[in-house]
Amino acid sequence: MNLKKFVRYQALCLLFLLKTSLYGQIQKDTITLSDLPIQTSPIQTTIQNTASAVAIVSQNDLTKNNGVILTPILNTIPGLYMQQGALNTNRITIRGIGARTPYGTNKVKAYFDNIPLSTGEGETTLEDLDLESIRNIEIIKGPNSSSFGSGLGGVIHLLPKETTTAAFGKSNTTYGSFGLIKQSLSGGFHFAKSNLFTGFTHLQNDGFRENSAYDRKSFNLHGKQAISPKGKLSYLGVFTKVKAYIPSSINENDFLYQPQKAAANWAAARGNESYDKLIWGIGYQHQFSAKWSAKTSFFSNSKKGNEDRPFDILTDKSNALGFRTKINYKNYFLKRPLEISSGVEFLNEKYEYNLYQNLYQTQPGQGSIKGDSFSTIHQKRHYINYFLELQFQLTNTLLLESGLAMNSTRYTMENLLEEKLSNTDKPSSFGKIWSPRLGLSYKISQGKNIYLSISKGFSVPAVAETLTPEGTINTALKPESGWNYELGFKGNWFNNSLYTELALFYIDITNLLVAKRTADDQYVGVNAGETRHKGVEFQVNYHFLKSDKWQLNPYFSGTINHFLFEKFVDGDHDYSGNKLTNVPDIQWNLGLEFSTVQGFRLNTSFRNTGRIPMNDANSKYSNSYQLLDIKTSYAFNLLKSLKTEFYAGINNTLNGRYAASILPNAVGFGNAPARFYYPGNPRNYYAGMSVSYLFL
Repeated sequence: MNLKKFVRYQALCLLFLLKTSLYGQIQKDTITLSDLPIQTSPIQTTIQNTASAVAIVSQNDLTKNNGVILTPILNTIPGLYMQQGALNTNRITIRGIGARTPYGTNKVKAYFDNIPLSTGEGETTLEDLDLESIRNIEIIKGPNSSSFGSGLGGVIHLLPKETTTAAFGKSNTTYGSFGLIKQSLSGGFHFAKSNLFTGFTHLQNDGFRENSAYDRKSFNLHGKQAISPKGKLSYLGVFTKVKAYIPSSINENDFLYQPQKAAANWAAARGNESYDKLIWGIGYQHQFSAKWSAKTSFFSNSKKGNEDRPFDILTDKSNALGFRTKINYKNYFLKRPLEISSGVEFLNEKYEYNLYQNLYQTQPGQGSIKGDSFSTIHQKRHYINYFLELQFQLTNTLLLESGLAMNSTRYTMENLLEEKLSNTDKPSSFGKIWSPRLGLSYKISQGKNIYLSISKGFSVPAVAETLTPEGTINTALKPESGWNYELGFKGNWFNNSLYTELALFYIDITNLLVAKRTADDQYVGVNAGETRHKGVEFQVNYHFLKSDKWQLNPYFSGTINHFLFEKFVDGDHDYSGNKLTNVPDIQWNLGLEFSTVQGFRLNTSFRNTGRIPMNDANSKYSNSYQLLDIKTSYAFNLLKSLKTEFYAGINNTLNGRYAASILPNAVGFGNAPARFYYPGNPRNYYAGMSVSYLFL
């Protein structure tokens, strides 16, 4: 079956499913997506009632692929696009924000159980966390929360897995193409006052491309302990050890004819990164009375790494310590429910790095050998974010949400090799940044709401972006800031069997940060213009049939984008009116889940990604592409307490050639062609089994 026929077949199936619902051929289902609570918001609410676009990735969603990385899962979320250059090279953008970042993810804030995963300068890494440790994920799109500080694109909040039975032990093993081996052990217990979950995972992958081997060991521990009728203690620890080789990006000719190749200079240097990372936190939640409650957490994270690169060798380490606390007050005002939450988040981070000459060219076959150190930098990053949020039920059908935050971010840098009388730069501060928000949610009828929100967000520059070519901090650089205007609808239909969601947004961003490349590994940040982000996001989840023996659930979601440079002058080039770089104009996802009471389960996911402008001039575009993933599983009980599951799947079933990630505005040095492309994996397979013992 060719691609056009397949797409037409899937569309006809979806139309048939929608049509049959009109004739009542469905089962009633009182549990809907809209009823799910948003657990990470300072004030508890549900998807249905909140005046913003919030997506929840459930535990069931996390098991629909091979369990290696979040890319295929997050790319089903309307408005979110995750590019995967390798298992350790990823970029997440929400509503086009952060798309022009050369490497990695910034302008999107991330947390794991209230512990920031983003660094003090805003860089976010999610790929270190194993999917076996995640219970679900909550995603706030755009600057729609005033309580999480710098994160113009939005917030991704991961919640740790908890034990739901008295006690259990589980072993899970996956084998796949390109040397994929994933082995996981987990266990835990759940009593009246205690809950503990712990797990260990070893992930290995040779990779489709040269010089792309990956090895990660991770251990996580999460628990809760009631210490009084009104007080609960929680704790979390995650240790990760990674060794990942880097194939880097390649030029168009290699992408078309030799996609398995690594970039020549990275292959010659055996370019790689390795690091140890530790995250830990402890929290306490107390219910003082029916009106007053408080929650506080202290956290720390540390990292020590080494990266062998063609142009130098980097060694670095970071240590961060912070806390987050909030106090909630619930009461009635004018006989209407009112809740107020106020709090503060603080982080102090120290980051040190050394650059050494790479001697691999003078000692063939010896790999990357350190030469003399030519740069030693110490940085201090400090931010504090105060927030206040309010939720007031104005009438039986109208809910008001409002918020205000004040952020202060400061950097200090010290160059230990620079010869001067005082080698400590003055602190660089972006001043006080205010972020207001106002939202209204109106209940049209039971299960149907429309909402309107206006909010302002910001993202501070990374330290590297603040540096001038001379290595000093550019104090004139301003944070990116933007106003978000959003109108949406959330509704249940046909006795809660069909859930639909529609969001129209407009984001006006000023002080656009542009990373101008000055060397192979050097960028200079400048404020160069404004962008306009207009878009439509839609989602359809349908419980087509649900009986005592089986159920069938199709879904359809997507995004239509119109992102432009409103005003953008970069040197002698005027890009005003061009499309925003590195964002597809359209994305849509069509999926189907079928399961039976006997334990059989089938998941299919078809994703279409439109053409992507690869540079600011819009002179080069990537091709659109389609991906079809299929997974099937069968779970059964060998004994009363022993549960076994076998599963197998195919990713990129149609064997399409596509760019899984793009290096925006890539340039070629000398006569070398520009290296824009990170090729995606061709068709690949995986299979595995898990065994769980439940202590009843």
